[in-house]
Amino acid sequence: MESRTTTTEDPNRPIGLTAPSGIDRAAHHRLDEAWLAAAWSHPSTRVFVVSGGQALVDETPDGRTELLMTPSFEAPLTEEHRYFLGTDTEGIHYFALQKDALPGRMDQPARPAGLREAGLLLSPRDAGLLVHAVALENWQRLHRFCSRCGERTVIAAAGHIRRCQACGAEHYPRTDPAVIMLVTDDEDRALLGRQVHWPEGRFSTLAGFVEPGESIEASVAREVFEEAGVVTGEVEYVASQPWPFPSSLMLGFMARATTSEITVDGEEISEARWFSREDLRTAIETGEILPPAGISIAARLVELWYGKPLPKPLN
Repeated sequence: MESRTTTTEDPNRPIGLTAPSGIDRAAHHRLDEAWLAAAWSHPSTRVFVVSGGQALVDETPDGRTELLMTPSFEAPLTEEHRYFLGTDTEGIHYFALQKDALPGRMDQPARPAGLREAGLLLSPRDAGLLVHAVALENWQRLHRFCSRCGERTVIAAAGHIRRCQACGAEHYPRTDPAVIMLVTDDEDRALLGRQVHWPEGRFSTLAGFVEPGESIEASVAREVFEEAGVVTGEVEYVASQPWPFPSSLMLGFMARATTSEITVDGEEISEARWFSREDLRTAIETGEILPPAGISIAARLVELWYGKPLPKPLN
């Protein structure tokens, strides 16, 4: 099925973190140490540091937000945690360095930012580079030991493999598929819920992880029923979004409910409600509810149903 990635009133606006980055990941070079060394030492190569899911960003004179990148010869020293991210159409190579802290920049007004803060401000190229680097950093930090024998592993393939020198096992970056869905009923109302740990008033689409041996369609039906007690029928795929917090791939759907009575589970979802478009507009404008964040695919699923960008609070 062909995916939909835009709203009806803004067909050129992609879902956050999904626009083509223009970067060829060039995976065939990751095991070629001579090629990687040459790419690293090339004067046009650009490098940025990632730490704790953040990188330094800067504002350009014309108001754009960019990743703060340097030539490789100006980059902090590190051999082990150097990740090759790819090459653009002009032949420029990009690397990320994982460090315990971001470097200080006393001579520039750069600031640290993560994907939630800067993902919508960065160009598709910079957002694509950052989401790749953050995903690798999260995986590297959490998978330092072999799951087969327990020995410490070493980095290989320019950051995309961890090898166990004791038992020979190779471990690859983990991506956990998760379904996220906007459910509508026969009256074309949207079902939104509030997770138990969210602040009062924060509502979004329902979501959950795909279980082992489960199809994504079955996962949509199970999660909606478990969290809200609503039975769903027809499911339509919309788009996917990388979400490295720490390692998810969000698979977005529109789902049609066959029942409307709500019974929340009380463990993941504390409250769920049906909203008409007028209900949602009023609730957002009055501040009764806080809609999902703009960078998330959840916001775009709601907009796809709403028909245009969501309103802003009046106060």
